[in-house]
Parts: sequence; C-alpha cells; structure tokens
Amino acid sequence: MVTRMAERTVLDVGDAKMPLRASGQTGLAIERERHGRDSGELRRLLNSLECKQDEYAKSMILHSITRCVYLLEAEASACTADDIVLVGSMLDDKDNSVKIQALNTLKAFSGIRKFRLKIQEQSIKVLELVSTIWDSELHIAGLRLLNNLPLPDFVHPQLRRVMPALMDILQSDYILAQVQAVRLLSYLAQKNDLLYDILNCQVRSNFLNLFQSTQPGSLLFEILVFAERLSEGRNSPHYRAVKWHYNEQSLHEALFGDESRLADRLLALVIHPEEEVQIQACKVIVSLQCPQDVRVRPSCQPSHSYFNNGE
Repeated sequence: MVTRMAERTVLDVGDAKMPLRASGQTGLAIERERHGRDSGELRRLLNSLECKQDEYAKSMILHSITRCVYLLEAEASACTADDIVLVGSMLDDKDNSVKIQALNTLKAFSGIRKFRLKIQEQSIKVLELVSTIWDSELHIAGLRLLNNLPLPDFVHPQLRRVMPALMDILQSDYILAQVQAVRLLSYLAQKNDLLYDILNCQVRSNFLNLFQSTQPGSLLFEILVFAERLSEGRNSPHYRAVKWHYNEQSLHEALFGDESRLADRLLALVIHPEEEVQIQACKVIVSLQCPQDVRVRPSCQPSHSYFNNGE
C-alpha cells in the first residue's frame, strides 16, 4: 500500500513500512558520507526495489535511487553489477513511468566507470524501447543514456534497424527529444559502417524546416553539427571510393541533392543572433565547399556550388 504525503512517502515493504527519504533525510545521508560514514540509504532503496511493489512505488524508489547515485558518490561506487542488472530489469516493466525512471537511474550509474560495460549490455533493449514506444519522456531518457555511453560495434545492426525511428524523433515537435536524437545521429555519422544508412534514411519533404532561423538555438546548433559531420563523412576518400545510390526521399537528397535548398538556409543562419549558430553554419558551408582531401592544401577554391556529389 502506498500513502502519498507532502513530506515523505511510505512504502509497504514486506511486513514493515519503510520511509522513502525526503530531501531532509537525503541531506542527512550526504552529511554522514562527508564524515566517512555509510548512511546505508542507497542499499536500503535497492533492497526495497527487489520486493514486490506497485508501479507508483517502483517509480518513486527508482527516482530516489537516481538522486542518491548523484549525491552519495561513495555509496554509489560501492554498488555491484547485480544492482545494475536489477535496475535494468525494470526496463521490462509494463508501466512506461517505471521504464523512464529506470533509464534515468542507469544514466546516473553510467557516470561511474566500473558500471559502464554492464550498462552497455542494456543498449539493445534501450534502442528497442526508444524505437517502439512513442513517448517523448521515454525518448529523452533513453537517448540521454545512449548519448552517455560509447556504443559497441555489436549494437550497429540494431542501430540500422532503428534509424527510421531516430529520424522520426528528430522530425517530431518535442525539442528536448529532437536535441537528444540529433546528438546520437551526429555520433553515429562518424561511424564508417553506419554513414550510408543515415544518408539513405527516408525523411519528410519538409526536413529542411529544422534549419529555419525560428528554431531554438540549441536545436539549430546540433542540427548544424550533424550536417557538418555528414558532409565531412561523404567527402572522405573512404566514402567517395564507392558509388552510392540514394532513394529520392533520402536525407542525402534533402541535404546534398541537386534540388536541395540547404544553401539558402545556411546563408540565413550566418546572421543568426546566436554566435555559436553563426559559427557552426559557416563550418557547414566550408565543409560543403571543400572536400576533406582538399582542405589540407594552403588554399581551397570554392566550387561552383555549395554541393558536390563527390562522385
């Protein structure tokens, strides 16, 4: 039974009631750790998670675990791989709020080096959740976790399968999710074996709206970084050694095709109020004008167009 109260939440765990510590109790735990004493708060929370709880209780426990991991460094470092497995098992819960809190908890633990490999094992599951459940908060939590991890090569096949979903999130109307999606795509664009999959991914006809000056600066900056990395990748000698074919609605055609209006959008962003957007827009223009193997020369003469096919 869960009783919601203003100052604390009481959880019925087994035969005893365990208080889920509020901010004052967490502050006391921090003070104990500062004096070299283990408060036991994090261990109590993890133990309670193993007991049968309803969805609300599990969400609250996971939320408190996340706070403790960030605030009680020594206690968090003393946790074990089994604790990571326990938290990861919450990703299979039927309730989305529990999944979201579990993702946040794994993100907190991912800041501790010894747990990163164990958390990487959850990458495929996280990608599955992000690509199959249309929930903005879940997208944000899942993508933040993925962006905080180096994704191993064994995840690449799954990444190819979820690429359309990532592109859909990027083209959604929820800024925080869009920013996290484009950050992940920018990272993946640097992987030679994934670059073509990204460039050939189908996008909507209005994709270039993401480059409009009315977009939030944080999103504009990230989408420009993404465009620069795609441009650099497609102009690399390794990529240009192959003659690639793209579908008509592909990201490649939207950005670099003969009918693309990206140049107009970039020129408008050169006078954007935010300096980092201006600078990044200029970097994209330079990357489009100068193939990578030419940029090492003392001077680089602009081509007749912003876009070379690199064929």
